[in-house]
Amino acid sequence: MYDARGQGPVRVALVGATGLVGRRVIQIASAGDDVRILGIARREAPLPPGARMEMFVSEPDKWGELLAAVRPRALICALGTTWKKAGRDEEAFRAVDQHLVLATAEAARRAGVPNMVLVSAAGADARAKSLYMRVKGETEAALSRVGFKRLDILRPGLLRGEREGELRLAERAALIAAPLIDPLLSGSWESYRSIDAGLVAEAALGLALRRAGGRFTHDNEAMRRAAREWRRLAETGEAE
Repeated sequence: MYDARGQGPVRVALVGATGLVGRRVIQIASAGDDVRILGIARREAPLPPGARMEMFVSEPDKWGELLAAVRPRALICALGTTWKKAGRDEEAFRAVDQHLVLATAEAARRAGVPNMVLVSAAGADARAKSLYMRVKGETEAALSRVGFKRLDILRPGLLRGEREGELRLAERAALIAAPLIDPLLSGSWESYRSIDAGLVAEAALGLALRRAGGRFTHDNEAMRRAAREWRRLAETGEAE
């Protein structure tokens, strides 16, 4: 896989590199030569062992300049915080999960980036009673108006994987119970089943390279299909 200018691996920008999915995106892309990850962050942070990528550190108001300079094929956005980290403050939560996501998307579009992949959450709905799900849904709707040639929204259930730092008690309990609970979730609840973060990362990488335009929303099963397609492309080196 080579970029449109035939100058080596396809460049994909990543924001949210220190989170569970972001770290897996870096690890998976670093294992091959098809995609070069261009990480953009507000501060220095430890990278996964063996990471092969470029990391740019600057304030968010400069991210547009970076995107314009590196001209990536796509933007993968894995930004997100938690209610606890946001100090249980709605504005602090929205500042990351909504305002920063949208500002980054708009900067990428102005820089000419055609594709965006957003890691959202199962149950995202702008009309939801839950603040978390409502903000996710509002953000998805707003992104649809930014004007990307292609927008892929990933809605994973409970993410499984090795997290940095201490797990919250509720998260730990949910992950332990997931193998027992997942089979019981059927119908409209099936989308909340747990899914490995590595699979979500593979899906994000594969979808970032798609050329067909449009807006697409992917549940766990759709992400599994996209992940399989990514593995096929990684083996053959044939981009869509």
